[in-house]
Amino acid sequence: MSAWTTRRRALFLAASVFVVASSVSSASAETVRHHRAHLVRTVQYARAAYVPLQPFSMDAPSTRQGADVRVAYYAPHAIPRAQRAEQDEATQPMPEMELRGSGPTVAGNRAVLRNGVAYAPANAPASVKSAIWAVNSIRSKPYHWGGGHGSFQDSGYDCSGTVSFALHYAGVLNQPLPSSDLLRYGERGRGRWITIYSRHGHTFASIAGLRLDTTDFSRGGNVGPRWYNAGRDTWGFEARHPEGL
Repeated sequence: MSAWTTRRRALFLAASVFVVASSVSSASAETVRHHRAHLVRTVQYARAAYVPLQPFSMDAPSTRQGADVRVAYYAPHAIPRAQRAEQDEATQPMPEMELRGSGPTVAGNRAVLRNGVAYAPANAPASVKSAIWAVNSIRSKPYHWGGGHGSFQDSGYDCSGTVSFALHYAGVLNQPLPSSDLLRYGERGRGRWITIYSRHGHTFASIAGLRLDTTDFSRGGNVGPRWYNAGRDTWGFEARHPEGL
């Protein structure tokens, strides 16, 4: 016998008892209320028919044995991976300069300065010419303390960064050096083509007769890499030069 048949019979029996009890004139009001409450509970029980549940299914329950149950699953959309933002043009590293070609040249053994641009002497070794032409490319850069030490390519240069840049493009230095290390660089004394003057706190160079310095005495301070015809007092400086130059 099914559960639903049992509930229907219980409902019919309760209703019959309530009708009989209500029709007997001698039945007390308390007895009638008792049977009425029993009938209400029986009706509520009968209405709660057994209904098999299927997860996420809006279809009516199937009475067929072994019926397939359709279950809906939520499949989240794929979240795209975060892409690295492209660097702004202002923050991108400066491209490596190609400075080993030709450049302005004059006859003789001494460089000439014209409108801030150094002309390399024709008789100088190729490494010296390359250093001069390379420095021409940074001759308008501002003075930055520590500039030219993280990389030879920078937005500004200090004194030792400037000299390191020139030595690098002469092919005699692989990494930038501070002034204290340039005190022990190369060989002691002045060189034929390149001389480095160093002391604790400042460095400058003489290349083919021109002074490469970040100090401008006419302005009274550091201005950045510049060429000068005039020399400067070398008292207190240690003179060093690259081997062979």
